[in-house]
Amino acid sequence: MYPTTIERLSGWTAKGALALSALFLVLMALHVSLDVALRYAFGRSFPGTLEVVSFYYMVAVVFLPLAYVELQQEHISVDVLVGRFPASVQLALYLFAGLLGLLYFGMLGYQSFLDALNATARLETAMANFRFYLWPSRWALPVGFAAMCLAILANMIKALRLRQAL
Repeated sequence: MYPTTIERLSGWTAKGALALSALFLVLMALHVSLDVALRYAFGRSFPGTLEVVSFYYMVAVVFLPLAYVELQQEHISVDVLVGRFPASVQLALYLFAGLLGLLYFGMLGYQSFLDALNATARLETAMANFRFYLWPSRWALPVGFAAMCLAILANMIKALRLRQAL
C-alpha cells in the first residue's frame, strides 16, 4: 500500500525538523568546544556561550526531533498487557492513545504558539551582560509540537490503513 499525503508530508516535516535539530547539535558542540579551547589557550571565552547553548541550541535539540521519533515508533511504550489483547482491541486502544496524544500536543502547541507570539511582539530578552533575545527560540516549541501532531495523525492513518496497531 502507498502512503497517504499526510504520511508523506509528516515524513518530510519530521526529517526536516530532525536535520535542523542535528545542525543545532553540531553548532552546539562546535561552540562549546571552541569556547573551552579559547578559555584554556588564551584565558578568554565567548561572551554569551551559556545563554546561546541554553536558550537556543538545547531548545531546538530537544523539541524539533519529537516528530521523527514518533514516526519511527521509538517513544517509550509499555505494552505488556495490551500485547495480549486481540488485534482489534489493540488497534482501538492505539487510536484512543493517538487521540489523547493529539489533544495533549495540540494544547501544548497552541499555548506555546501564543507564548511565542507574545514573546515576539515584545521582543523578549534575557538578563545578561548584553542584549540577548529569547523570542526566536520560543518558536521551536510550537514547530516541534505541530510536527508531533502531524506525526501522530500520520501514524493513526497508517494504523487504520494497515488495520493494526503500530
